[in-house]
Amino acid sequence: MIAIIDYDAGNLRSVQKAYEHMGVACKTTSCHEEIMKADAVILPGVGAFSDCMQNLTRKGMDGVVKACIEMGKPFLGICLGFQMLFEYSEEHPEGEPDVKGLGIFKGCVRRFPKDMGLKVPHMGWNNLKLEKDCPIFSDLPENPFVYFVHSYYVEAADRSIVSARVEYGRAVDAAISSGNVYAMQFHPEKSGEAGLKIIQNFVKAVYHS
Repeated sequence: MIAIIDYDAGNLRSVQKAYEHMGVACKTTSCHEEIMKADAVILPGVGAFSDCMQNLTRKGMDGVVKACIEMGKPFLGICLGFQMLFEYSEEHPEGEPDVKGLGIFKGCVRRFPKDMGLKVPHMGWNNLKLEKDCPIFSDLPENPFVYFVHSYYVEAADRSIVSARVEYGRAVDAAISSGNVYAMQFHPEKSGEAGLKIIQNFVKAVYHS
């Protein structure tokens, strides 16, 4: 069973439906024991970084996420579930300090500049530039199109973990892979055939690796 972490964030059902479409047993849950026993864990997220971190911490899920990653359980972060893996985010009211993330990886979440001449949020389809071999990107077409919705972007300190980038006013880190951890800014569950292939590849990494 694949556990989808429920910490009162949005978009949980669409992620679950995408995996059920593949015939995979999955469950949206906030039960620590169920998550720890799962074959793999998915951390989705929609909304404000600070709210999501508060909810995650309030439910004790911050420790659960770290424990799952440390024990080598296959882990997938999506959108804010990707951003929260880093040290801090600039998504906060002006004049307030940066919001701390989980700190699994070194790096931060930056605000898109207002003067770059493009609409913010970055919303819609854009093509990925794959940076390295990554199991969940296997058999994708060159520069696959995927779906984004975000006003902030990850800037990873360790360039070796970046598995894909996207151009939006600048080169943006769109996905990472490191050991048992995969995470991405875009939404595979909304990304058509390419997204379904990514989901299928993650399932393969979980059950056939």
